[in-house]
Amino acid sequence: MSKTKNDSFEKRLKRLLISIENSLYEEAANQLATLHAAEVAQLLESIPSNRFEIWKNIDHSRQGYILKELNEEVRSNFLNKMDTESIVKATEVLDTDDLADIVPELPESALHNLLLTLDNKHKKHLKKVLSYPVNSAGGLMNIDIITVRANVSVQVVIRYLRLLKKMPNDTDKIFVVDRNYKYLGYIHISTLLTNEEEQEISSLTNNSLKPIQADINANEVVSLFEKRNLISAPVIDENNYLIGRITIDDVVDLIRIEAEKSMMSMAGLDQEEDVFAPIIQSTKRRSIWLGINLITVFIAIFFISLFEQTLEKVIALAILMPVVASMGGIAGTQTLILTTRGIATGRINISNLKILISKEVAIGVLNGLAWSVVIAILTYIWFENIILSIIIALAIIANLIVAAFYGAFLPLILKKLKIDPALAGGVILTTITDIIGFVCFLGLAALIM
Repeated sequence: MSKTKNDSFEKRLKRLLISIENSLYEEAANQLATLHAAEVAQLLESIPSNRFEIWKNIDHSRQGYILKELNEEVRSNFLNKMDTESIVKATEVLDTDDLADIVPELPESALHNLLLTLDNKHKKHLKKVLSYPVNSAGGLMNIDIITVRANVSVQVVIRYLRLLKKMPNDTDKIFVVDRNYKYLGYIHISTLLTNEEEQEISSLTNNSLKPIQADINANEVVSLFEKRNLISAPVIDENNYLIGRITIDDVVDLIRIEAEKSMMSMAGLDQEEDVFAPIIQSTKRRSIWLGINLITVFIAIFFISLFEQTLEKVIALAILMPVVASMGGIAGTQTLILTTRGIATGRINISNLKILISKEVAIGVLNGLAWSVVIAILTYIWFENIILSIIIALAIIANLIVAAFYGAFLPLILKKLKIDPALAGGVILTTITDIIGFVCFLGLAALIM
C-alpha cells in the first residue's frame, strides 16, 4: 500500500497546500490520484484557494465521481468554470441517479451535449428520475436493477447473471416481476446460490418486503431502512410498476446531509455553504440572520424599557435579568431540539403532541421548582433581600414552564406553516423566553417592591 493511502487527512492536506504554494498543481493532482472520490472531495473543499488549478489536472474519468461527492456550492463553482466538453467527459461516466443530482446545476449547452451521448434507454431512465422531487423516494432511487420472472428456474437466472458479467453496485437481491413489470417480491443472491438449479423462482420468492412508493418523502425512506435493517429496497409507482431501487449508500448520504442541514440551520447558515467561500458572499448570507436577531433583541429591549423606573430604583434587577433569560433559553432549546428531532424521525406528530407538551411542561415545573430554590438562595446571599429572592424564584418557574411549552409546540406549528423548525425555531423561542422572563421578573418587581 502506498504512503499516500496510509497518510492521515491532516498530512495529505499539508502536503497539498505546500504544492499549491509552489504552484505545483500537476503534482498536487497526482497526490490525489490514488484516493477515493469522497476523500478527494473533502481535500478540495479544505483548500482556501486555487482549487480549480488542481481540478484541471485531475483525469476526466475521475472528475464525475468527485463532483458527486462535492459540496453543492463548490461543485457549482467548478461546473461554471469548466468548458462544455470537459463537463460532458466528466459526467458521462455517472449512473443515472447520480447524474440526476447534478443535472440541475449543468449549463444548458453542457446538458444538451451530455444528452446526445446517452442512448434512448438512459435518456428515458434519466427523465423518469428527474420527474420526481429531489427529496422523494423517486428522486433518491437508482433505476439500475435486475429483474426476473417468477416462472423461470434458478439455473436460468444464474445463466442470465453470468451473461451480464457485471451487476449493479450494492446488489443484494433480485426483484421478481410479472410480464407487465409489476412487483411480486424478491430473491436474495444467497438464496439463488444455495438452492437446486431446477427450483422454480416462484417457490423461492420472498414477498415480505413491501415496496416503497416513489412519491413518499425521503425522510420516510430513512425511517423504513432504519426499522427494517435494509440494504436495498424496491421502488414502485402509483400503478405498482417496479421503477427502481434505493440502496443503503444513498440513505447514509441522506442521513449525513440532514444532520448537517439541522446543525447549520440552528445557526442560520446554508447547509451547502463553502467553508472558504468569498468573504463578501459569506458576509451577505450571515448578515440576514444577524439582522433578524437584532430585530428580536430590540423587541426584548422594548419590553425591558416598560420597566425603566423599576430598574432605576433597584439596580440588582438589572444584574439578575440575564439569569432569568438564560435559564429559559436553555430549557426551551433542549425541548426544541428534542421535538425537532422527533418530527424528523416521524416519532412526533399532531396526534401525540398533547402528551409531549404535558410531559415537557411537567419537566419545566420540576426543573423550575428545583432551580428557583437554588437561585433564590444565591440571590439572598448576594443581595440579602428576601423579596428579591422570591421574585426571581417565581420568574424562573414561570419562564421554564413557558419555555418547555413553546419548545414542544413551536416546531409542529412551524412545520405546518412549511417553515424549517431547525432554521427559525431557535430565534423565535429565544425571543419568547426573553420577553416572558423579563416581563415576569420586572413585572413582579414593579408590583411588589
